Amino acid sequence: MTNLTNCCRPWYAADMVKVLNLYEAKSQLSALVEEASAGTEIVIAKAGVPRARLVPIKVGTRRRPGGSKGRIRISADFDAPLPADVLAGFAGTKR
Repeated sequence: MTNLTNCCRPWYAADMVKVLNLYEAKSQLSALVEEASAGTEIVIAKAGVPRARLVPIKVGTRRRPGGSKGRIRISADFDAPLPADVLAGFAGTKR
């Protein structure tokens, strides 16, 4: 019976989600931001209807210059002039 109950629960009723009404959220915003940054998802509801989610920002890793060195190959004639028929296709004219 538990599986049937869990399958029909709304997404905001998960274990790591805290649901608050708008008034509570306004009075506790600073503490809620700290909770969200620690990994808790917070749903703010108005009249019992979910209106917003407060979630932590995912911090991406910075790219380092030269990270793909040796994996990318550019042809020697990469910047050579294009053939006339290809240029005509870009210009929309027929030759």
